[in-house]
Amino acid sequence: MDSFKTDIATIKEHHKRYPNEPVENLEKAYKKRSPEDRGASIALVDSMFTGEEGSGRFFDLTVLHVQYLNLPVHSHSRRLTYLQYLDLFDAFSPPQNNIRRDQKKSEAYFQYLKALQDYLEQFMRRTKPLENLDKLFANFDKEFEELWAKDEVPGWEKIAPAATETNGDAQSDGFWCSACKKDFAKESVYTAHLTGKKHKKAMQENQDAPTNGAAVKPHGAPADLQRFKERAVAEREFRIKKLAAAMQTERSDTKVNVERKQGMTERERQQEIEQLYSETPASGEKDEQHDSDEEDKIYNPLKLPLAWDGKPIPFWLYKLHGLGVEFPCEICGNFVYMGRRAFDKHFNEPRHIHGLKCLGITNTTLFREITNIQEAETLWKKIQKDKKKEKMQAENVVEMEDNEGNIMPEKVYKDLEAAGLL
Repeated sequence: MDSFKTDIATIKEHHKRYPNEPVENLEKAYKKRSPEDRGASIALVDSMFTGEEGSGRFFDLTVLHVQYLNLPVHSHSRRLTYLQYLDLFDAFSPPQNNIRRDQKKSEAYFQYLKALQDYLEQFMRRTKPLENLDKLFANFDKEFEELWAKDEVPGWEKIAPAATETNGDAQSDGFWCSACKKDFAKESVYTAHLTGKKHKKAMQENQDAPTNGAAVKPHGAPADLQRFKERAVAEREFRIKKLAAAMQTERSDTKVNVERKQGMTERERQQEIEQLYSETPASGEKDEQHDSDEEDKIYNPLKLPLAWDGKPIPFWLYKLHGLGVEFPCEICGNFVYMGRRAFDKHFNEPRHIHGLKCLGITNTTLFREITNIQEAETLWKKIQKDKKKEKMQAENVVEMEDNEGNIMPEKVYKDLEAAGLL
């Protein structure tokens, strides 16, 4: 406080000495921008994002989804929809992703990972310009280096040489018979070949060939080169996982937006696009007043619930979810829930749980679908009565001991005594 008073005194003394000194014009710093400047700024932001990205709110992975479906290394039994792809684009291990480890070394898969990583990094740079992203990416690289040095990168652990020689299904290079000069993709086929006549004849002709028929990999690249390829693919997969984890909000918003658009009719989609292109920046107070008047005059004669954009949801969606059906709950203070979905959900919400606790009920899991206070109290009394009965039965058990010191209930003792087994 003393320092503050000293500064105030210094400022007052300065203005006494220089009474005619002009004061800095703060109007320029806080002056409202003109409509032209605001329109130019909005146009600049819009040019940075596609229409699907919604000015940085959503991902636009449609092109990458098509590229993923066209990969020649797929072993999927069904094609992923775009909504499923949004859930699984950063899953690179079974059971979500059935691409084998040897198939991931293909050039097409590597180019797909590169395109996906570049998009996510550029999207983050566009939507978070004030964050130190270079430092964040450097931390990702450092974490990957540590995991790779310890062979702890998920899905890319180092395979022992013995496993490489015996497991034909796990390696792309397969099994090589040096006597027959033939390559086999699977171990089962290779094992059957060793007992064939052609192989035995070739073994007799070529005495220098191995007699035990050991599986050898002649065509594969050197082990160091193979490991280098694996590292490049693993690094991109690791970076994509980290980027997706850092943008969980955008990812969930994208899924909600895609689900919303899938539930719209073609006419509603067209109206939304037309409305989007017809919107112009506000040019003054009149435009703002006009916009607010239009928002106040939303036509909703059926009293439908409002969607995320403040407009009534479609009537068919209202009927589909049964939002016109009322479900009252006496335990919640006669609160009425609209639709079966909201009714089922409310049993785990604080309002219903608090109502049960007010009735003295602690175990709320057994009272699902019960909304009547009398039914809840009756059930709770029955549960308490059954517990007391079980406790009394356990306490009233008479223990008996035989000649050998074995302790047992009275009923078991009498049964054994009657059978002459004691």
